Amino acid sequence: MVTKLPSSGAMPEGQEAGCDTSGLILVHRIFRWLYSELPQLIREVKPADTGRAAIVGRYANLDFFALHMHHETEDLALWDRLASRDPGCALHVEQMRAEHAEVASHLARIEPQLPPWVASADTERGETLARDIDALRDTLTAHLGHEESAIMPVAGAVLSQQEWDWMEQHTRAELSAHRKELGRDIMALQAGLLIASVPPDERQEWMRANIPMPIRVLYQLLLKRQYDRAMRDLYPDRPVPAMV
Repeated sequence: MVTKLPSSGAMPEGQEAGCDTSGLILVHRIFRWLYSELPQLIREVKPADTGRAAIVGRYANLDFFALHMHHETEDLALWDRLASRDPGCALHVEQMRAEHAEVASHLARIEPQLPPWVASADTERGETLARDIDALRDTLTAHLGHEESAIMPVAGAVLSQQEWDWMEQHTRAELSAHRKELGRDIMALQAGLLIASVPPDERQEWMRANIPMPIRVLYQLLLKRQYDRAMRDLYPDRPVPAMV
């Protein structure tokens, strides 16, 4: 169970300010990759190929869910605390809220388009959907850059490690709670994408430092196969594009 964070800006008892925010760079790298790849995958679906559209559509739906969840988690964990503990950050916090709202507006326009396109694999519908995702990608890319430059340094200084780690715990809990609707391979996808976001020559060291031994063993025995199968579904005729 994920413990709900206190709503005030006070530092929780027994915790100290200062945390490592570098993992957010990997999460952002994943989102940049997902939303750069998705329009092309949609455009590559041949007219009336509803089987292929269903495969791409499933992962599009996961991308949308992940982005909603990520931003909702940040809304819960970050903005009020940052504005309270570092009032100089208030303008940046308001910018982040506005950019989250803009991303949500894009998603509200995009998500209703997905089921009709999946059902028909209509080229015109697919192109409209892909163009709208292009626009979302551009908005999201700018937002992620703003967050990295203006928010991460402040968060690293004024949040405790426990508060920062809560976001990862909350994400895992949400994915687990929605596993039935998202698919049994959702944890494999999360782990595989995260590992793929680390430069190849750093992955083994990163995994040893960040993934507990039992999970590393589970990944090698099961989750990696599930992830590789999912990537083969998405990229049956070409190599999976590198994230880094």
